Amino acid sequence: MTEKELREIKRRFRPEKSNIPRIVGCFVNASKQIVARISQPIAMQDEDLTEKLLKVMKKALSGSLGTNLTDIAFSTKQVSDSEEHKLLMRLRGSALGDTDALESFYAKVIDSLSFDSSYVILLANDVYDVFKRNSDGSEGDSTEVFSYIVCAICPVKDSPEALFFRESDSLFHTTVANALLSSPELGFMFPCFDDRRTNIYNALYYVRSVSESYPDFTQNIFASESKMPPRAQKATFNECLVGALEEECSYELVRSVHRQVAEMIEAHKESHEPEPLVISKSTVKTILAGCGVGEERLEAVGAAMDESFGKDAELSPKNIVSTKRFEVSTPEVSIKVDPEHTNLVSTQIIGDAKYIVIRVDGSVEVNGIAINFEE
Repeated sequence: MTEKELREIKRRFRPEKSNIPRIVGCFVNASKQIVARISQPIAMQDEDLTEKLLKVMKKALSGSLGTNLTDIAFSTKQVSDSEEHKLLMRLRGSALGDTDALESFYAKVIDSLSFDSSYVILLANDVYDVFKRNSDGSEGDSTEVFSYIVCAICPVKDSPEALFFRESDSLFHTTVANALLSSPELGFMFPCFDDRRTNIYNALYYVRSVSESYPDFTQNIFASESKMPPRAQKATFNECLVGALEEECSYELVRSVHRQVAEMIEAHKESHEPEPLVISKSTVKTILAGCGVGEERLEAVGAAMDESFGKDAELSPKNIVSTKRFEVSTPEVSIKVDPEHTNLVSTQIIGDAKYIVIRVDGSVEVNGIAINFEE
């Protein structure tokens, strides 16, 4: 799915747009037991409650493609005869009305997750009548009916008792402890909305934390290995550079790589290209070659990436470079630099000591206090 297609689906999660009749699911305690089953009507509720419920489900489609949201691809064999794909199709085909399919799905989810707190499994089915877009921006004829399910798995946290003020009697009162629904930790959409059409060969998988991937969940629900979490991708990519470049891994080289990748991200954003930007092994080698890295080192980087990410792997550049942050650190000192002014920092060896040198063009503050430089 492209960002544009994702935004089109996310707009469905409004009271005036949605065709979701109800949200179903179950409440699971910390002992992995179902303590309640949920069937929450949407159309019959007041607009404020409906908006909040839809907002929770929409959160399972939030974040960036390639970072929080990743494609899960089913093989042709899986689509034809795998239990996992058949179960997802049963859920979708029955509009979440197949009780046996729901119970099987709940069991698979519960078996694959371990949270410290209780949580809820929520499912919604929306039916979207997709209209053709004319060149003048108007809607043409209907092209197909896109039916899809969204799953959101949300921790439930106990709120403590608290005081609140009631205007009607001008007195304070205590509230009882309540179970508060948190934003989804993970979820998915099935099938995908590719080229504004149904694609039963893909699901869109959501994880809130860039440090998590929940491999047991993806194995149980999709029979697929989860992709390396974004934070781990960055650490692994850094290890590939350090291990392969060795003494050539200088400040200037790292700064140049960061700058070039950031420029690629910005250029892709300005181009409005619908397909997400990805970086391959060949992209990295081209960037490093432009920095003067020799062929032997380039081959070492390529081999390290093949081993760490797999051959022909494509990474989201946002997972390996932060365009809004540039940091220089030692075990004792950490320096945050505006990415647009990394040229103010350099490294030097004076005598036998290594130094990080920062050129100062303006004022300097220490703990908020402006200081002067001594001659």
